[in-house]
Amino acid sequence: MDYVELMEQARPRLGENCKGCLICNGRACGNKMPGPGAKGIGDTAIRNYEKWKEIRINMDTLVERKPVDMSLDFFGKRLKYPIIAGPVGLVAVHYSDAYTDTTYNDVLVSGCAAEGIVAMTGDGADATVMQAACGAIKKVGGLGIPTVKPWGPETLQEKFACVKDSGAFACAMDVDGAGLPFLKKLNTSAGSKSEAELAEIIRNAGVPFIVKGIMTVKGALKAKAAGAAAIVVSNHGGRVLDQCPATAEVLPEIVDAVQGEMKVLVDGGIRSGVDIFKALAIGADAVIIARPYVTAVYGAGAEGIRVLTQKLAAELEDTMEMCGAHTLAEITRDMVRL
Repeated sequence: MDYVELMEQARPRLGENCKGCLICNGRACGNKMPGPGAKGIGDTAIRNYEKWKEIRINMDTLVERKPVDMSLDFFGKRLKYPIIAGPVGLVAVHYSDAYTDTTYNDVLVSGCAAEGIVAMTGDGADATVMQAACGAIKKVGGLGIPTVKPWGPETLQEKFACVKDSGAFACAMDVDGAGLPFLKKLNTSAGSKSEAELAEIIRNAGVPFIVKGIMTVKGALKAKAAGAAAIVVSNHGGRVLDQCPATAEVLPEIVDAVQGEMKVLVDGGIRSGVDIFKALAIGADAVIIARPYVTAVYGAGAEGIRVLTQKLAAELEDTMEMCGAHTLAEITRDMVRL
């Protein structure tokens, strides 16, 4: 199976809101929520995609020919590629009932582990979602990253108990999830967190903590001060706030501000190995890709994950070769034109 065949197989299974576009650029789904679209007028997801395309690559093949190594150390785990599958929740609502959150995370976590990468799992108001996600991570020896919503203290205590039992090597919180429509409707203490509240959450987590949903230097420095081991430059794919800048627009200044003192990940509109190279050149340690992995799972389960991951890896390897980078450490900002 190749990528085109994967997409053809996925389309009839994705539901009426996702069109299964060969290029997932946010245009066909627009502002469809429920569905895979973005909030408000729906332009943030589109902008995420387009801003990566405005960055150009500086080719240089006057270098010694050597094998390309795309692996990286990530909190004690050796990943084959700098790719993390992003967390997605309520898949039966946003896509179709071909999967539930439980069955989706089971396939995603094990499929990514088989490809030498890791998956982040989603969370939900139903406690069984986190329990099942952590169970899937436990089955692969902790090779996954549970992602917790910004709940109140009592709920977080229950969630972190699941994280601990899973043996996960890291966990995350999508702090920008405070803007998700479903979370805003719940009568809970979920919502935005102060720096002091975040510091307490990180202390209670017990594993390296990743703060997802950072879009400003100010936010990055607050996460750093609170003790985060990593941040994700993310606007939640445009699903939490209308008319945000693209992640590619803010990544350079955030990378420069943290000065290598914490890991920086980025998501939002990254759709190819060339896009991955651009993010790494700017200074990201790895990238997170979400919507395309949903399509991959719906299209062919674990085989879909393999097809998508190998496509991305082949494109990244080719770009590195053509720019004279043989390891991730050799990818530098002067290899791209911002």
